[in-house]
Amino acid sequence: MTISYKWLMDYFGEAIEPKKLMSILNSIGLEVEGIEAFQEIKGNLAGLTVGEVLTVTKHPNADKLSVTEVNIGQGAPIQIVCGAPNVAAGQKVIVAPVGTTIYPTSGEPLT
Repeated sequence: MTISYKWLMDYFGEAIEPKKLMSILNSIGLEVEGIEAFQEIKGNLAGLTVGEVLTVTKHPNADKLSVTEVNIGQGAPIQIVCGAPNVAAGQKVIVAPVGTTIYPTSGEPLT
């Protein structure tokens, strides 16, 4: 039988690490064969982070692009060229830093 960790946490009322929960359940006679990670979204949104747009300036060589400085909480702010016409300083945005793989609902992953 497969039981959701999230569902079990509704009954325990506090967060318990999955391996510790497995040990507790085994100790009271409920055999747990293993723990499997489940991804509702392929890639589990790994690598994506929330950033705050600090500055927005027009791109010097393109009419429809902006150059933004974004704080992602890791060292110095990063520069991102953006095509969104509504980007503004102070906004919170989702950032996929270099090396992040994004899995679309169909087609090949984007790296």
